[in-house]
Amino acid sequence: MRVPLMAGNWKMFKTPAETTVFCERFLPLVASANHCEILLCPPFVSIAAAVAATQGSTVGVGAQNLHWQKEGAFTGEVSAPMIKAAGCRSVIIGHSERRQYFGETDTTVFKKTTAAIEAGLQPIVCVGELLEERESNRTNDVLARQVKDGLSGLRPDEFAKVVIAYEPVWAIGTGKTATPDMAADAHRFIREQVRLAFGEDAAAAVRILYGGSVKPDNVKGLMAQPEIDGALVGGASLKPEDFSLIVNF
Repeated sequence: MRVPLMAGNWKMFKTPAETTVFCERFLPLVASANHCEILLCPPFVSIAAAVAATQGSTVGVGAQNLHWQKEGAFTGEVSAPMIKAAGCRSVIIGHSERRQYFGETDTTVFKKTTAAIEAGLQPIVCVGELLEERESNRTNDVLARQVKDGLSGLRPDEFAKVVIAYEPVWAIGTGKTATPDMAADAHRFIREQVRLAFGEDAAAAVRILYGGSVKPDNVKGLMAQPEIDGALVGGASLKPEDFSLIVNF
């Protein structure tokens, strides 16, 4: 039985003080949500505030990125052991904004994923197609490549720690959302790629989240799809009331 994971990706929003205020309002709204795991992924500077504010609750904290080296002369970067030591349990890897603006590739996704696993973090590895790739019927080609190059080099015991997030790039921050059927089709295809790479048991066990303009008014339809195991939520996770409605779908 795959336990749903509802994760909020705050991107470049919320200071430490704003993070504390958010958690004070959010935690009572999800206190009885035992049907899923809940994760907040604030900016690096607000991780400590989130960890402190969620202490004693079931809400976990994750980071939005990491470097694949444990330490070194990499100005501006943060390593997996540092993230783990700060109190995080998870880390987002390969988000489309990282791929689009910061040169993230399937190769660096793989390196970061192995670094996260080695440090005891749960990697949430993002895959998804651009608008022009969907319109030219290349969605499956893109997803197959991203799974193969970003994940299939892992050992089966390493892959067992991975969560995948399907994020159609054309639906991120645009207000457009893949229909539940479109999302489920992509999730089925991703699960089939996992089956080919790691076998039936791995495919049955891996959680695949949907990300792309998830909101309180569309989450129920998405989560009704058996293939969808949770959500990676952007803008709607910045408001305690909205994100609680998504968590309590």
